[in-house]
Amino acid sequence: PIALIPAGELSQAETDALLFMWEEEKLARDVYTALGAVWTKPLFGNIASSEQTHMDSIQELLDRYDLAAPSDGTAGVFVNADLQALYTQLVAQGSASELEAVKVGAAIEEIDIVDLKERLEQTDQLDIKTVFNSLLAGSYNHLNAFAANYWNISGIVYVPQYMSQADYDAVVTSTTFGSQGGGRGGGRGGGNGGH
Repeated sequence: PIALIPAGELSQAETDALLFMWEEEKLARDVYTALGAVWTKPLFGNIASSEQTHMDSIQELLDRYDLAAPSDGTAGVFVNADLQALYTQLVAQGSASELEAVKVGAAIEEIDIVDLKERLEQTDQLDIKTVFNSLLAGSYNHLNAFAANYWNISGIVYVPQYMSQADYDAVVTSTTFGSQGGGRGGGRGGGNGGH
């Protein structure tokens, strides 16, 4: 539906945000694809597909504003040096155990949420806000799925790595899986099936 929203003039911050978030969604896709090849959990393949959809949504904005994507999309290759280092670190960490893989997934979604919120504050373009808010909703769902899987594997409630506990609680308690005592059982059955 962004075709119905008039395009505006992009600031440098907005241009940077689109290019960075395209590559950050690619990071998620590539890490989940790599971990899906190591662990036979449908969760990784399902969420990797969702991340491709997120990349496509941002690509639509890049096309709209005549911006070239940062790369040709080759898996595991990033223009941003920080994202390149993060990719290498997270794939190695997630390959160590299934629990670490799920923890990596949750970390990526937290980073995504933090970055999307920060970039949302830097734009007044309705089309960008629409896409970024949609990506944010997707990341909330993914974070819930990873947190539920973390509980299923370990019996330990997931503790956020990048978000504050309060921000994290606001995300997880708004869905089926809660970080508070009462929500634990609810996450067990529902966490795997949502994707």
